[in-house]
Amino acid sequence: MEIYKNRRMLTGAALLCTFALTLSVFPVHATDSIESLESQTSALEKELAGINQDILDLSNQISDTEMQIEILNSSIDKTQDDLLDAEEKENKQYEDMKTRIKYMYENGNASLLEMLFSAKNMTDFLNKADFIENLSDYDRQALTQLQDIHQEIADQKEDLENQQASMQSLSEQLKSKQTELQAKAVATSTDLDTVNAKLKKAKEEEAARLAEEARQRAAAEAAAKKDNAGQVNGTGGGTITTGGTMVSADDLTLLAAIIQCEAHYNYESMLAVATVIMNRVESSRFPNSISGVVYANGQFAPVWTGSLKRVLSQGPGTLSRQVAQDAINGSRLAAVSDCYFFLYAPSTSRSGVVIGDNVFFTSW
Repeated sequence: MEIYKNRRMLTGAALLCTFALTLSVFPVHATDSIESLESQTSALEKELAGINQDILDLSNQISDTEMQIEILNSSIDKTQDDLLDAEEKENKQYEDMKTRIKYMYENGNASLLEMLFSAKNMTDFLNKADFIENLSDYDRQALTQLQDIHQEIADQKEDLENQQASMQSLSEQLKSKQTELQAKAVATSTDLDTVNAKLKKAKEEEAARLAEEARQRAAAEAAAKKDNAGQVNGTGGGTITTGGTMVSADDLTLLAAIIQCEAHYNYESMLAVATVIMNRVESSRFPNSISGVVYANGQFAPVWTGSLKRVLSQGPGTLSRQVAQDAINGSRLAAVSDCYFFLYAPSTSRSGVVIGDNVFFTSW
């Protein structure tokens, strides 16, 4: 009996040694593989999140650029119409001047001499002589003024077109970059799916390995107990007036200049533009100063094109300053008192309140 007992103990020990040997030769690289795959997954998820944020930022930039292009197109249309109007006035002034000169020469110096010598006294004579000279000076000054306006509008149109070309180029670059990022996002997402599939498989293999270890351990322990005790124990689991605004002299001049650029020589049209600007100043959605509103990125085309700088260097006109002062004192054009945007009316299909050449609306 002692010999049999020792033999049973040796058999149990042999089973436990066999189990230990089995565990020692089972592959253990799966855990390292899971850690590596989880690290790759985390890195790819961060990369994909960054790419998606870049795509969102680019989409916002593209939207802003397209808005600026629409504003520029509107300003170009307006400037083109102003240019045609200036050319018509210049041609008419020139024709009127030629007609007067022709009359003076055809009717001869006799008519002019008769007018001069009909003077009752020296004072009357000098007044009539001044009239003839001033008539010629008026023609020259009027024509020169019209030519200056024509050149100013032509310069503004060239500035707008250059800015439009630049914005179009920027828009194309942004869209190209967006396409590249979208392709990169797709590739990164594919890589992430591949790594996740590998990670899932590695985890399944790890779970199978652990289950196999547990099964072998349970089997070895059961065999040992059976040899030692002769039995096995098993377990299982499973136009109105407001209060007015205090501003600096520079902001007053800036307001006068920008409304002169956006609405020419008409009080109501200028006040409508001024109302929009002051509405923005008083709104929490926009900067709270005139300079902040005017120079906000991509909002007023004359800022980009150089027209505003040109008017500021020359000084805004009297009417522009009057409208600006009235707006700062609290005057608002009632028809656009709730508006925050405007475009040149002939260039857009947007609905809104049309004042002069511009259409005003509440939201973009």
